[in-house]
Amino acid sequence: MDLKQQSQTLAPFPNKVAKITIAIDGYSSCGKSTLAKTLAHSLGYQYIDTGAMYRCVTLYVIDNKMIYHGELDVKALVNHLDDIDISFRKPEGAIDADAFLNGVNVEEKIRGMNISNHVSLVSAVKEVRLRMVALQQKMGHACGVIMEGRDIGTVVLPNAELKIFMTASLEVRVRRRFNEIKSKGQEVSLEEVKENVLSRDYKDTHREESPLLQANDAVVLDNSNLSHQEQLDFALKLVEEHS
Repeated sequence: MDLKQQSQTLAPFPNKVAKITIAIDGYSSCGKSTLAKTLAHSLGYQYIDTGAMYRCVTLYVIDNKMIYHGELDVKALVNHLDDIDISFRKPEGAIDADAFLNGVNVEEKIRGMNISNHVSLVSAVKEVRLRMVALQQKMGHACGVIMEGRDIGTVVLPNAELKIFMTASLEVRVRRRFNEIKSKGQEVSLEEVKENVLSRDYKDTHREESPLLQANDAVVLDNSNLSHQEQLDFALKLVEEHS
């Protein structure tokens, strides 16, 4: 039974517990999205994947040929930001909301290696981050929201009642990402995935705009050796303590 299925078998979280805003940050491929989605299912919260938003912008950039030999045409991107509309919708019969770019479902497209190899380049652009942060803050205004990314607890939702910073060993993260990509029928080597993870770690922690940082009041969750259920139980206990 996977994490999503486990969440559907859980008893409803006590109604007496007040809804809060939850920020989940962490390194790439450390299970942020999986935990955030399952926690949202368990609590009846809204889940917002901020990483998908940057991936949508990256897809737009690639489709419109704004990257030349590894270099991003920042001016062209900034000039076209108003042409980029990002939203999340649940397809009929689906459990999770998919990412839509200018009205088109791009959930599968934005998860490929080509997007992963360029998203850090796009997300480092100041104007892009300002636009995405403004959208994210608007989405996170209400309580009962779980938002995950890399700068949620430090920049987007600094006043979130609960902040979780997730991490895992490099070996574990590489293997998780490799299995995820292979499960979608995409061909990739373990070494390619490792290079991508290391590259994203460096870019995420060294970029000038909103680098990946652990918020001072965040609870660290190293899930290198934790099962999905153990992670979920840990998070649910934190929610109860902070509600």
